[in-house]
Amino acid sequence: MKQRILIVEDEAKLRRVVELQLRSAGFEVDQAGAAEEGLKIADSADLVLTDLRLPGMDGLELINQIRRQNSLVPIVVMTAFGTVENAVEAMKAGAYDFLPKPFSMDHLMTVINKALEVRALRDENRQLKRALGQRYEFGNIIGRSAAMQDIFATIERVAPTRATVLVAGESGTGKDLIARAVHYHSPRRDRPFVKINCAAIPESLMESELFGYEKGAFTGAAASKPGKFEQADTGTVFLDEIGDVAPGTQVKLLRILQEREFERLGSNKTRQIDVRVVAATNADLRAALESGEFREDLYYRLNVVPINMPPLRERKQDIPALAEHFVKKYAAETGSSVESISKEALEVLFDHPWPGNVRELENVIERSLVLCPGDRLEAADIKLDHAPTRVTTECDDFLPPGKTLQEHEQDLIRKALEKTQGNKSQAARLLGLTRNALRYRLTQLGIRDSG
Repeated sequence: MKQRILIVEDEAKLRRVVELQLRSAGFEVDQAGAAEEGLKIADSADLVLTDLRLPGMDGLELINQIRRQNSLVPIVVMTAFGTVENAVEAMKAGAYDFLPKPFSMDHLMTVINKALEVRALRDENRQLKRALGQRYEFGNIIGRSAAMQDIFATIERVAPTRATVLVAGESGTGKDLIARAVHYHSPRRDRPFVKINCAAIPESLMESELFGYEKGAFTGAAASKPGKFEQADTGTVFLDEIGDVAPGTQVKLLRILQEREFERLGSNKTRQIDVRVVAATNADLRAALESGEFREDLYYRLNVVPINMPPLRERKQDIPALAEHFVKKYAAETGSSVESISKEALEVLFDHPWPGNVRELENVIERSLVLCPGDRLEAADIKLDHAPTRVTTECDDFLPPGKTLQEHEQDLIRKALEKTQGNKSQAARLLGLTRNALRYRLTQLGIRDSG
Protein backbone atom coordinates (compact mmCIF):
# COMPACT_ATOMS: atom_id res chain seq x y z
CA MET A 1 0.00 0.00 0.00
CA LYS A 2 1.14 3.54 -0.74
CA GLN A 3 2.07 5.62 2.30
CA ARG A 4 -0.12 8.64 2.99
CA ILE A 5 1.24 12.09 3.85
CA LEU A 6 -0.80 14.95 5.27
CA ILE A 7 0.25 18.51 4.33
CA VAL A 8 -0.98 21.28 6.67
CA GLU A 9 -0.09 24.64 5.07
CA ASP A 10 -2.10 27.84 4.68
CA GLU A 11 -0.28 28.87 1.48
CA ALA A 12 -2.18 27.13 -1.33
CA LYS A 13 0.57 27.39 -3.96
CA LEU A 14 3.17 25.77 -1.70
CA ARG A 15 0.70 23.04 -0.76
CA ARG A 16 0.18 22.29 -4.44
CA VAL A 17 3.92 22.22 -5.25
CA VAL A 18 4.69 19.88 -2.35
CA GLU A 19 1.68 17.69 -3.22
CA LEU A 20 2.87 17.25 -6.81
CA GLN A 21 6.38 16.36 -5.61
CA LEU A 22 5.08 13.77 -3.15
CA ARG A 23 2.66 12.22 -5.63
CA SER A 24 5.44 11.92 -8.20
CA ALA A 25 7.47 10.08 -5.54
CA GLY A 26 4.66 7.54 -5.09
CA PHE A 27 2.87 8.84 -1.99
CA GLU A 28 -0.82 9.38 -1.39
CA VAL A 29 -1.41 12.97 -0.26
CA ASP A 30 -4.03 14.74 1.88
CA GLN A 31 -3.88 18.48 2.43
CA ALA A 32 -5.39 21.06 4.77
CA GLY A 33 -5.19 24.84 4.94
CA ALA A 34 -5.65 25.03 8.73
CA ALA A 35 -4.62 22.97 11.77
CA GLU A 36 -8.21 22.25 12.81
CA GLU A 37 -8.96 20.80 9.40
CA GLY A 38 -5.77 18.73 9.38
CA LEU A 39 -6.36 17.35 12.86
CA LYS A 40 -9.58 15.68 11.68
CA ILE A 41 -7.73 13.53 9.12
CA ALA A 42 -4.36 13.13 10.87
CA ASP A 43 -5.24 9.61 12.09
CA SER A 44 -5.00 8.21 8.55
CA ALA A 45 -1.58 9.76 7.83
CA ASP A 46 1.74 7.91 7.87
CA LEU A 47 3.52 11.28 8.16
CA VAL A 48 2.42 14.86 8.81
CA LEU A 49 4.13 17.85 7.15
CA THR A 50 3.01 21.08 8.81
CA ASP A 51 3.77 24.79 8.94
CA LEU A 52 4.28 26.43 12.34
CA ARG A 53 2.47 29.70 11.55
CA LEU A 54 -1.14 28.77 10.79
CA PRO A 55 -4.46 30.60 11.09
CA GLY A 56 -6.26 29.68 14.28
CA MET A 57 -4.46 26.83 16.04
CA ASP A 58 -0.71 27.12 15.46
CA GLY A 59 1.67 24.34 14.43
CA LEU A 60 3.00 23.62 17.94
CA GLU A 61 -0.49 23.07 19.30
CA LEU A 62 -1.28 20.85 16.30
CA ILE A 63 1.77 18.72 17.11
CA ASN A 64 0.61 18.37 20.72
CA GLN A 65 -2.90 17.41 19.64
CA ILE A 66 -1.63 14.81 17.15
CA ARG A 67 0.71 13.35 19.78
CA ARG A 68 -2.25 12.78 22.09
CA GLN A 69 -4.02 10.82 19.33
CA ASN A 70 -1.05 8.99 17.79
CA SER A 71 2.38 8.78 19.41
CA LEU A 72 3.99 7.06 16.42
CA VAL A 73 3.25 9.23 13.39
CA PRO A 74 6.34 11.30 12.46
CA ILE A 75 5.82 15.06 12.11
CA VAL A 76 8.05 17.31 10.00
CA VAL A 77 7.80 21.08 10.58
CA MET A 78 8.33 23.66 7.84
CA THR A 79 8.29 27.40 8.41
CA ALA A 80 9.68 30.65 7.05
CA PHE A 81 10.27 31.83 10.61
CA GLY A 82 12.91 29.19 11.31
CA THR A 83 15.25 29.72 14.24
CA VAL A 84 17.05 27.32 16.53
CA GLU A 85 14.49 28.14 19.23
CA ASN A 86 11.60 27.22 16.91
CA ALA A 87 13.32 23.97 15.97
CA VAL A 88 13.97 22.99 19.57
CA GLU A 89 10.41 23.81 20.64
CA ALA A 90 8.95 21.82 17.74
CA MET A 91 11.19 18.81 18.40
CA LYS A 92 10.45 18.94 22.14
CA ALA A 93 6.75 18.88 21.26
CA GLY A 94 7.32 15.73 19.21
CA ALA A 95 8.40 16.78 15.72
CA TYR A 96 10.89 14.55 13.91
CA ASP A 97 12.72 17.30 12.00
CA PHE A 98 12.62 20.95 11.04
CA LEU A 99 12.71 22.51 7.54
CA PRO A 100 13.29 26.28 7.23
CA LYS A 101 11.71 27.84 4.14
CA PRO A 102 12.72 28.04 1.39
CA PHE A 103 13.82 24.40 1.06
CA SER A 104 14.66 22.27 -1.93
CA MET A 105 12.45 19.34 -2.93
CA ASP A 106 15.48 17.04 -2.65
CA HIS A 107 16.00 18.13 0.96
CA LEU A 108 12.32 17.63 1.68
CA MET A 109 12.33 14.09 0.25
CA THR A 110 15.47 13.17 2.20
CA VAL A 111 13.89 14.25 5.49
CA ILE A 112 10.59 12.52 4.73
CA ASN A 113 12.26 9.23 3.76
CA LYS A 114 14.36 9.25 6.93
CA ALA A 115 11.32 9.99 9.09
CA LEU A 116 9.35 7.12 7.54
CA GLU A 117 12.32 4.82 8.05
CA VAL A 118 12.38 5.63 11.77
CA ARG A 119 8.63 5.01 11.98
CA ALA A 120 9.12 1.61 10.35
CA LEU A 121 11.64 0.76 13.07
CA ARG A 122 9.11 1.54 15.77
CA ASP A 123 6.16 -0.15 14.06
CA GLU A 124 8.01 -3.45 13.66
CA ASN A 125 9.66 -3.44 17.08
CA ARG A 126 6.83 -5.25 18.84
CA GLN A 127 6.58 -7.88 16.11
CA LEU A 128 10.29 -8.60 16.32
CA LYS A 129 10.11 -8.83 20.09
CA ARG A 130 7.47 -11.56 19.79
CA ALA A 131 9.44 -13.33 17.05
CA LEU A 132 12.55 -13.46 19.22
CA GLY A 133 10.61 -15.47 21.78
CA GLN A 134 13.01 -17.29 24.05
CA ARG A 135 16.15 -16.01 22.39
CA TYR A 136 18.43 -15.39 25.35
CA GLU A 137 21.58 -14.18 23.63
CA PHE A 138 22.39 -11.55 21.06
CA GLY A 139 26.04 -11.93 20.21
CA ASN A 140 27.80 -11.61 23.57
CA ILE A 141 24.82 -9.92 25.25
CA ILE A 142 22.89 -12.20 27.60
CA GLY A 143 19.39 -11.48 28.87
CA ARG A 144 16.20 -13.39 29.54
CA SER A 145 14.33 -10.42 31.00
CA ALA A 146 11.59 -8.61 29.10
CA ALA A 147 13.69 -5.43 29.10
CA MET A 148 16.61 -7.17 27.40
CA GLN A 149 14.33 -8.90 24.90
CA ASP A 150 13.00 -5.47 23.96
CA ILE A 151 16.56 -4.20 23.48
CA PHE A 152 17.42 -7.20 21.26
CA ALA A 153 14.41 -6.39 19.10
CA THR A 154 15.46 -2.76 18.80
CA ILE A 155 18.99 -3.74 17.77
CA GLU A 156 17.60 -6.15 15.18
CA ARG A 157 15.62 -3.37 13.56
CA VAL A 158 17.95 -0.40 13.90
CA ALA A 159 21.21 -2.12 12.94
CA PRO A 160 20.55 -2.34 9.16
CA THR A 161 19.79 1.41 8.98
CA ARG A 162 22.09 4.40 9.44
CA ALA A 163 19.94 5.93 12.18
CA THR A 164 21.87 7.45 15.08
CA VAL A 165 21.56 5.52 18.36
CA LEU A 166 21.88 6.88 21.92
CA VAL A 167 22.57 4.22 24.56
CA ALA A 168 21.93 5.34 28.14
CA GLY A 169 22.56 3.45 31.34
CA GLU A 170 24.64 3.17 34.49
CA SER A 171 28.30 2.25 34.38
CA GLY A 172 28.79 -1.48 33.91
CA THR A 173 25.46 -2.24 32.21
CA GLY A 174 27.02 -3.13 28.85
CA LYS A 175 26.61 -0.03 26.70
CA ASP A 176 29.80 -0.87 24.81
CA LEU A 177 28.38 -4.29 23.88
CA ILE A 178 25.20 -2.67 22.57
CA ALA A 179 27.20 -0.29 20.36
CA ARG A 180 29.24 -3.17 18.93
CA ALA A 181 26.10 -5.25 18.37
CA VAL A 182 24.55 -2.39 16.37
CA HIS A 183 27.71 -2.19 14.22
CA TYR A 184 28.28 -5.91 13.68
CA HIS A 185 24.67 -6.57 12.73
CA SER A 186 24.72 -3.75 10.17
CA PRO A 187 25.88 -3.57 6.53
CA ARG A 188 28.98 -1.78 7.91
CA ARG A 189 30.14 -4.84 9.84
CA ASP A 190 33.25 -5.22 7.64
CA ARG A 191 34.13 -1.54 7.89
CA PRO A 192 35.93 0.23 10.78
CA PHE A 193 34.44 0.44 14.26
CA VAL A 194 36.15 3.33 16.08
CA LYS A 195 35.51 3.85 19.78
CA ILE A 196 36.12 7.32 21.24
CA ASN A 197 36.08 7.67 25.03
CA CYS A 198 35.13 11.34 25.32
CA ALA A 199 35.88 11.41 29.06
CA ALA A 200 39.47 10.25 28.52
CA ILE A 201 40.45 12.97 26.00
CA PRO A 202 41.50 16.37 27.42
CA GLU A 203 39.34 19.24 26.19
CA SER A 204 42.38 20.90 24.57
CA LEU A 205 43.00 17.81 22.42
CA MET A 206 39.41 16.85 21.65
CA GLU A 207 39.05 18.70 18.35
CA SER A 208 42.35 17.44 16.90
CA GLU A 209 41.61 13.86 18.05
CA LEU A 210 38.14 13.80 16.51
CA PHE A 211 38.73 15.76 13.31
CA GLY A 212 42.50 15.57 12.75
CA TYR A 213 44.89 18.40 11.95
CA GLU A 214 47.13 19.75 9.22
CA LYS A 215 50.89 20.19 9.34
CA GLY A 216 51.74 23.37 11.25
CA ALA A 217 48.26 23.73 12.78
CA PHE A 218 49.91 24.08 16.22
CA THR A 219 53.31 23.72 17.83
CA GLY A 220 54.49 20.15 17.38
CA ALA A 221 52.23 19.37 14.40
CA ALA A 222 55.11 18.18 12.20
CA ALA A 223 52.82 16.28 9.83
CA SER A 224 49.15 16.07 8.94
CA LYS A 225 47.09 13.49 10.81
CA PRO A 226 43.55 12.21 10.18
CA GLY A 227 41.13 12.24 13.10
CA LYS A 228 38.95 9.47 14.48
CA PHE A 229 36.04 10.33 12.19
CA GLU A 230 38.21 10.00 9.08
CA GLN A 231 39.53 6.67 10.37
CA ALA A 232 35.92 5.48 10.71
CA ASP A 233 34.84 6.56 7.21
CA THR A 234 32.17 4.16 5.82
CA GLY A 235 32.03 2.53 9.26
CA THR A 236 30.74 3.35 12.76
CA VAL A 237 31.92 5.86 15.37
CA PHE A 238 31.10 5.00 18.99
CA LEU A 239 31.12 8.15 21.15
CA ASP A 240 31.34 6.82 24.71
CA GLU A 241 30.52 9.23 27.58
CA ILE A 242 29.10 11.80 25.14
CA GLY A 243 27.95 13.94 28.08
CA ASP A 244 31.57 14.93 28.78
CA VAL A 245 32.07 16.67 25.42
CA ALA A 246 32.80 20.40 25.73
CA PRO A 247 30.27 22.89 24.22
CA GLY A 248 32.68 23.99 21.47
CA THR A 249 33.12 20.44 20.25
CA GLN A 250 29.37 19.80 20.50
CA VAL A 251 28.81 22.33 17.71
CA LYS A 252 31.18 20.42 15.42
CA LEU A 253 29.56 17.09 16.28
CA LEU A 254 26.17 18.57 15.40
CA ARG A 255 27.55 19.52 11.99
CA ILE A 256 28.84 15.95 11.46
CA LEU A 257 25.38 14.57 12.24
CA GLN A 258 23.51 17.09 10.11
CA GLU A 259 25.80 17.76 7.16
CA ARG A 260 28.23 14.79 7.22
CA GLU A 261 31.15 17.20 6.80
CA PHE A 262 33.98 18.81 8.79
CA GLU A 263 37.37 20.52 8.51
CA ARG A 264 40.64 19.42 10.02
CA LEU A 265 42.24 21.73 12.56
CA GLY A 266 44.26 24.31 10.64
CA SER A 267 42.52 23.67 7.31
CA ASN A 268 39.79 25.42 5.31
CA LYS A 269 39.10 22.37 3.17
CA THR A 270 35.69 20.82 3.85
CA ARG A 271 35.75 17.03 3.94
CA GLN A 272 32.77 14.75 3.45
CA ILE A 273 32.38 11.75 5.72
CA ASP A 274 30.11 8.69 5.75
CA VAL A 275 29.85 7.42 9.31
CA ARG A 276 27.16 5.91 11.47
CA VAL A 277 27.17 7.39 14.99
CA VAL A 278 26.35 5.47 18.16
CA ALA A 279 26.66 7.47 21.39
CA ALA A 280 26.52 6.34 25.01
CA THR A 281 26.21 8.08 28.34
CA ASN A 282 25.85 7.22 32.01
CA ALA A 283 24.97 10.84 32.78
CA ASP A 284 21.52 12.40 32.85
CA LEU A 285 21.61 14.39 29.62
CA ARG A 286 18.27 16.01 30.38
CA ALA A 287 19.75 17.49 33.55
CA ALA A 288 22.69 18.69 31.45
CA LEU A 289 20.18 20.36 29.12
CA GLU A 290 18.67 22.23 32.07
CA SER A 291 22.05 23.53 33.22
CA GLY A 292 23.08 24.49 29.68
CA GLU A 293 26.02 22.08 29.64
CA PHE A 294 24.65 20.10 26.69
CA ARG A 295 23.13 21.52 23.52
CA GLU A 296 19.46 20.77 22.96
CA ASP A 297 19.79 20.52 19.17
CA LEU A 298 22.66 17.99 19.51
CA TYR A 299 20.66 15.95 22.03
CA TYR A 300 17.70 15.61 19.67
CA ARG A 301 20.01 14.67 16.78
CA LEU A 302 21.65 11.95 18.89
CA ASN A 303 18.44 10.66 20.42
CA VAL A 304 16.91 9.34 17.16
CA VAL A 305 16.75 5.75 18.45
CA PRO A 306 17.20 5.66 22.26
CA ILE A 307 18.22 2.42 24.00
CA ASN A 308 18.02 2.48 27.80
CA MET A 309 20.07 -0.24 29.50
CA PRO A 310 18.42 -1.38 32.76
CA PRO A 311 20.67 -1.83 35.82
CA LEU A 312 21.29 -5.41 36.94
CA ARG A 313 19.25 -4.92 40.12
CA GLU A 314 16.18 -4.39 37.91
CA ARG A 315 16.72 -7.56 35.85
CA LYS A 316 17.92 -10.08 38.40
CA GLN A 317 16.29 -12.90 36.42
CA ASP A 318 19.32 -12.58 34.12
CA ILE A 319 21.80 -13.36 36.90
CA PRO A 320 21.77 -17.21 36.51
CA ALA A 321 22.49 -17.05 32.77
CA LEU A 322 25.15 -14.37 33.25
CA ALA A 323 26.80 -16.27 36.10
CA GLU A 324 26.93 -19.50 34.09
CA HIS A 325 28.40 -17.64 31.12
CA PHE A 326 31.16 -16.09 33.25
CA VAL A 327 31.91 -19.43 34.96
CA LYS A 328 32.50 -21.09 31.59
CA LYS A 329 34.49 -18.13 30.28
CA TYR A 330 36.93 -17.86 33.18
CA ALA A 331 37.20 -21.59 33.82
CA ALA A 332 38.54 -21.92 30.27
CA GLU A 333 40.85 -18.90 30.63
CA THR A 334 42.31 -19.85 34.02
CA GLY A 335 42.30 -23.64 33.70
CA SER A 336 40.00 -23.91 36.73
CA SER A 337 38.17 -27.16 37.46
CA VAL A 338 34.95 -25.31 38.34
CA GLU A 339 32.12 -26.43 36.05
CA SER A 340 28.95 -25.06 37.65
CA ILE A 341 27.43 -22.85 40.31
CA SER A 342 25.10 -24.04 43.06
CA LYS A 343 21.58 -22.86 43.80
CA GLU A 344 22.73 -21.49 47.18
CA ALA A 345 25.50 -19.51 45.48
CA LEU A 346 22.95 -18.01 43.08
CA GLU A 347 20.81 -16.96 46.05
CA VAL A 348 23.80 -15.05 47.42
CA LEU A 349 24.14 -13.31 44.06
CA PHE A 350 20.41 -12.51 43.99
CA ASP A 351 20.60 -10.81 47.39
CA HIS A 352 23.43 -8.45 46.39
CA PRO A 353 22.42 -4.92 45.21
CA TRP A 354 25.00 -4.83 42.34
CA PRO A 355 25.95 -1.15 42.28
CA GLY A 356 28.57 -2.03 39.64
CA ASN A 357 26.05 -3.93 37.49
CA VAL A 358 27.17 -6.68 35.08
CA ARG A 359 30.82 -5.61 35.24
CA GLU A 360 30.80 -6.12 39.01
CA LEU A 361 29.13 -9.53 38.62
CA GLU A 362 31.80 -10.57 36.14
CA ASN A 363 34.58 -9.53 38.53
CA VAL A 364 32.94 -11.39 41.44
CA ILE A 365 32.61 -14.61 39.42
CA GLU A 366 36.23 -14.42 38.21
CA ARG A 367 37.54 -13.80 41.75
CA SER A 368 35.37 -16.53 43.27
CA LEU A 369 36.33 -19.04 40.61
CA VAL A 370 40.08 -18.43 41.02
CA LEU A 371 39.84 -18.99 44.79
CA CYS A 372 37.38 -21.92 44.67
CA PRO A 373 38.96 -25.26 45.76
CA GLY A 374 36.28 -27.53 44.26
CA ASP A 375 34.55 -28.11 40.93
CA ARG A 376 31.42 -26.12 41.81
CA LEU A 377 30.93 -22.63 43.17
CA GLU A 378 29.14 -22.82 46.53
CA ALA A 379 27.67 -19.99 48.57
CA ALA A 380 30.82 -19.83 50.73
CA ASP A 381 32.96 -19.43 47.62
CA ILE A 382 31.25 -16.22 46.46
CA LYS A 383 33.56 -13.32 47.20
CA LEU A 384 31.45 -10.16 46.96
CA ASP A 385 32.70 -6.59 46.87
CA HIS A 386 31.99 -4.74 50.09
CA ALA A 387 32.41 -1.00 50.50
CA PRO A 388 34.83 -0.04 53.32
CA THR A 389 33.17 0.77 56.63
CA ARG A 390 32.99 4.49 57.31
CA VAL A 391 33.20 6.14 60.67
CA THR A 392 29.65 7.20 61.46
CA THR A 393 28.93 10.80 62.29
CA GLU A 394 25.88 12.86 63.03
CA CYS A 395 25.80 13.84 59.33
CA ASP A 396 25.13 10.26 58.25
CA ASP A 397 21.41 10.63 58.96
CA PHE A 398 21.01 13.17 56.18
CA LEU A 399 17.36 12.22 55.51
CA PRO A 400 14.72 13.01 58.15
CA PRO A 401 13.28 9.86 59.77
CA GLY A 402 10.46 8.35 57.74
CA LYS A 403 11.15 10.57 54.70
CA THR A 404 12.05 9.39 51.21
CA LEU A 405 14.47 11.38 49.05
CA GLN A 406 11.57 12.60 46.87
CA GLU A 407 9.52 13.69 49.89
CA HIS A 408 12.51 15.49 51.38
CA GLU A 409 13.18 17.26 48.07
CA GLN A 410 9.53 18.35 47.90
CA ASP A 411 9.78 19.77 51.43
CA LEU A 412 12.95 21.72 50.60
CA ILE A 413 11.42 23.19 47.44
CA ARG A 414 8.22 24.17 49.26
CA LYS A 415 10.22 25.81 52.07
CA ALA A 416 12.32 27.74 49.56
CA LEU A 417 9.18 28.98 47.77
CA GLU A 418 7.56 29.95 51.08
CA LYS A 419 10.68 31.81 52.20
CA THR A 420 10.83 33.75 48.93
CA GLN A 421 7.04 34.27 48.79
CA GLY A 422 6.78 32.25 45.59
CA ASN A 423 9.62 33.99 43.71
CA LYS A 424 11.07 31.12 41.68
CA SER A 425 14.28 32.94 40.75
CA GLN A 426 15.12 33.61 44.43
CA ALA A 427 14.05 30.10 45.44
CA ALA A 428 16.29 28.60 42.77
CA ARG A 429 19.26 30.60 44.11
CA LEU A 430 18.57 29.35 47.64
CA LEU A 431 18.55 25.76 46.36
CA GLY A 432 21.62 26.21 44.17
CA LEU A 433 19.65 25.62 40.97
CA THR A 434 18.93 27.52 37.80
CA ARG A 435 15.39 28.84 37.37
CA ASN A 436 14.75 26.32 34.55
CA ALA A 437 16.06 23.48 36.71
CA LEU A 438 13.66 24.48 39.49
CA ARG A 439 10.73 24.60 37.05
CA TYR A 440 11.70 21.12 35.79
CA ARG A 441 11.75 19.73 39.34
CA LEU A 442 8.41 21.33 40.11
CA THR A 443 6.96 19.45 37.12
CA GLN A 444 8.70 16.16 37.97
CA LEU A 445 7.61 16.27 41.61
CA GLY A 446 4.04 17.22 40.76
CA ILE A 447 4.25 20.53 42.61
CA ARG A 448 2.09 23.26 41.12
CA ASP A 449 4.28 25.79 39.28
CA SER A 450 2.62 29.05 40.30
CA GLY A 451 3.55 32.37 41.78
